[in-house]
Amino acid sequence: MTTYLDCNATTPIATEVIDIVNKYLKEEFGNSGSRTHEFGVVAKQAVEKARQLVADVVDADKSEVIFTSGATESNNIAILGLKEYAQQSQKLHIISSKIEHKAVLEPLAELEKIGFSVTYLPTDESGLIHKEDLAAALKDDTVLVSIMQVNNETGCLQDIEGFCDVLANHDAYFHVDAAQGFGKYENGLANQRVDMISVSGHKLYAPKGIGALITRRRGFQKIPLKPLMFGGGQERGLRPGTLAVPLIAGLGKACELVKENREQWASHCKKLQDLAISSLSVLDIQINGENLAPHVLNFSIPGMNSEAAIVALKGIIAVSNGSACTSSSYSPSHVLLAMGLDEERIDSAIRMSWCYMTSELPTQKIIEVLRRYL
Repeated sequence: MTTYLDCNATTPIATEVIDIVNKYLKEEFGNSGSRTHEFGVVAKQAVEKARQLVADVVDADKSEVIFTSGATESNNIAILGLKEYAQQSQKLHIISSKIEHKAVLEPLAELEKIGFSVTYLPTDESGLIHKEDLAAALKDDTVLVSIMQVNNETGCLQDIEGFCDVLANHDAYFHVDAAQGFGKYENGLANQRVDMISVSGHKLYAPKGIGALITRRRGFQKIPLKPLMFGGGQERGLRPGTLAVPLIAGLGKACELVKENREQWASHCKKLQDLAISSLSVLDIQINGENLAPHVLNFSIPGMNSEAAIVALKGIIAVSNGSACTSSSYSPSHVLLAMGLDEERIDSAIRMSWCYMTSELPTQKIIEVLRRYL
């Protein structure tokens, strides 16, 4: 039986989440916008309960939670939604990093086409963004800083608290793409200086197609975001369209589960990570990145092409060599390139990612297979 080790691409859905999704698919199937009968009322109650459960993860107010289709849409709203405000206030400078997900880099590229300037903070072999670089890049006209919490390819945990300290006396909005770590690790997300947080359900034991954008108010002031779509006025006019009640209820349940269990689950993942590192060391692996989240290990095996390794390990483990969103592309990882790794090391990089449902790692079988090719 193949062991699934690609949780950064998508996690399995928790049993408790499946149960609640099925309930709102089959039994309580009302439209949450229908206020004239009990079916709609029950659906509305489910949505608001889920909204509270998402907010609770990072000590936000439930009114600050907007449901979306996933982190990609949330990132687009957070970045492109500030365009009009930025233009009106003549603040056309944005700071991000070279290792962001394409769902951040591509919206930024669209803004660059219309006159915005973007400073992409560098990294080094550690895979970490340094707060000193952020401080040096800040300008009076910086309107937005967008830096991820956990890198999807390397698992590097970024210094969100440090970034908040740097931004303490600046009015730029701070957006964090937390797709890979929301709920799993607090890692600064409860800091009130973080203005916007993107959430992805299917990286959090919930279904695909659901996510959230948390938009914290500053005092009584809302973030001046404008919608990217129009028609219906749902989600305070920021994200129109009929709400996917079953998926929203599932995301809420997933958030409840991770909040209750994250320390235990992180400890389990860390044991698997330690086992992987110690066992695979016989292959002279090179670990790519530092300050790793416990559920991820990106490593290179000298002399071993990653595509060949993945094919050789078929039937034993399911892994990847990069982001699922760019798996159709054969270009080298932009993350590993930004880290300054050489071509051979990038060519041999493999990403393993697991979760609390992963009972064990078949390390001995992995070693036996790969040794045949070395």
